[in-house]
This record gives sequence, structure tokens and C-alpha cells, in this order.
Amino acid sequence: MTITRRNFLRQAAGGTAAAAACATLAPSPAEARDNLKVPEKAIGLLYDSTLCIGCKACMSGCKDANNLPLEDTIGEKLWDTPLELSGKTYTVIKIYQHGTMANKDKAENGFAHIKRQCLHCVDPSCVSACPVSAMQKRPEDGVVTYNKDACIGCRYCVAACPFGVPQFQYDTPKPEIAKCQLCKHRLAEGKIPACAEQCPTGATLFGTHQALSAEIARRKAMKPGEPNLFPRRTIDSGDNHEKAAAEYVDHVYGEKDAGGTQVRYLSGVPFDKLALPVGLPERSYAADSETLQTTLYGGLILPGIALAGLVAAAWRGSKTHHDDDDQGGQNHG
Repeated sequence: MTITRRNFLRQAAGGTAAAAACATLAPSPAEARDNLKVPEKAIGLLYDSTLCIGCKACMSGCKDANNLPLEDTIGEKLWDTPLELSGKTYTVIKIYQHGTMANKDKAENGFAHIKRQCLHCVDPSCVSACPVSAMQKRPEDGVVTYNKDACIGCRYCVAACPFGVPQFQYDTPKPEIAKCQLCKHRLAEGKIPACAEQCPTGATLFGTHQALSAEIARRKAMKPGEPNLFPRRTIDSGDNHEKAAAEYVDHVYGEKDAGGTQVRYLSGVPFDKLALPVGLPERSYAADSETLQTTLYGGLILPGIALAGLVAAAWRGSKTHHDDDDQGGQNHG
């Protein structure tokens, strides 16, 4: 048989469509990926909203430690007044207020503070979404880091994070992604994150993931109103202060949310009132997206379908062109 453009396109279209159909019908070799596990030597933070007094020492400590500029949002040019995480702010303290605000850590006629920062997810979406590995999760301690030299500015991490943490710097000719890296430079020097070091009440506490889990369980077992000791800076610092135990809501934020995080929260007020997303699945978004990608690309299903579509379009265009040529030849005769 003579090989013509029409025959070639017909055979290619048929072969590609058949291959795509077979790949679709055949059992996929991909298996659903489970959530990543907490590294054995993972570190993190515990933020206890009931201990926070809103002094914002953690914010100023973070700015100093990371050489971040002041952020003036009220026009006075005197104070650091960020309203939310931004390209200049890695940590921000916000406040919930209701009614008379007579009762701390109560939803009705009360108030409470909340700390916004990177939660250092156990299975981070930003790392999964980054096409150039500018976002990475350190295997030794689980800290989610950012490499500005590798970043191409695509902002996929910004879109992927379920907690709305990574921020893009729009006001500089050399923009970067801004987010807490748990003061990795201080950790390398044997120091602790600046926010935990500066907190006067122990609302922000640094430690290993395992030790913080034990501390969370201890606090959840406390009887509300009874005096208890609360450590400052680190769990084993020996610097404790006494305070009446609070009544916590029955949820440890970050324990399972979106696959779990290494920065966890305790609060006396429901988290949906504290500017944190709630109702997140226990399965991480990274596990879902990577399972889907492996399924589609592992068996060349998606590329096969795309190629079939392109060949079909070329075939239709070729057929139309050929028919026009035939009609033109007949009319000429």
C-alpha cells in the first residue's frame, strides 16, 4: 500500500486511540500514596492561645532574627503594624473579639489571640507543588525550607498551601517567597526559634515533636481552673511559671489537619473563629495530587489521550484540505 499523508494520519490516529484505550482499561500500576510520616527526629512548636497575652514579642523577635523590614499599614511610619502574613512578615498575632470581651479565651463575650505562621506540614503541599525543589522538607527534622536561588517565581506554593502561608513579594524587582523556616540559621547555631525565645509566657514553646505531643496530652488532662506549671521557651528549659489551667476546645489544631503539621495549636475558642481554616481532611493534599499524577502519567494515559487528540485534529484538517483539493480539481475539469 502506498504511504500517503492521509494513510499515515489514519493509522496514527487509530493506533494512538487504541493505545490510550488499552492504557485506560488496563489496571493502573500506580497505588494511592499514603500521607508522609513525621520524621523520627522532628522538631516543632506548640502555640497555646490561652497563654498568649498579645504582646507580639514573637513578632519583633522574628523580624530581628530574619532581618525583615517594618510593615506600616496605618501610615504612621513609627510601628510595625502588619495585619496578616506578607512578604515582610513571617509571624503575626491576631485577635478574636466578641461582645463585651469580658472573658479571655471564651467565644461568648470574650477574646483570644492566635499566631499565624508556617505550620511546617508533615506532608507539605508547597513542596509537592514546587517544580524546581525550591521548597523542601528536611528529612532530619521536618523543617520546611525555601531556597531563593532555585525559585523561579511560579507561585505554585502560594496556591497549593491550604493554610495560606507562603507569600510573594510583589514590591521588589527581585521577589522571593516569604515564609517562616523555623529560624533554620539559628538552629544551625544551637539556638531555638526567635519567637519561642522571646515569648514571656510560654505561649510559643519549642521542642521535639514527641515531647510536644506529651505536653499537649498533659495540658488536655488538666482540670480547668486548677494551678499548673507551664514551661517557657522549651519544654526542658526549667523556666516554669504557674497559671490556672484553661478549658481547651476538643481539638488539637495541626494534629491531623491536612495530614498533620509540626506546629500545633491549643485554644479555648473554636478554631473557626481564629482565622484558621477548619474542616480540612486528614489525608494530605500532596498525597492526593501525587497519586493522581502518578496514575495519569505513570501509564502514559494523559499523554496518550493528548496525542490522540492532536492527531485527530490533524487528520480532520488534512481531510478537509484534501476534499477541497478534490472538489477544486473536479470543478476545473
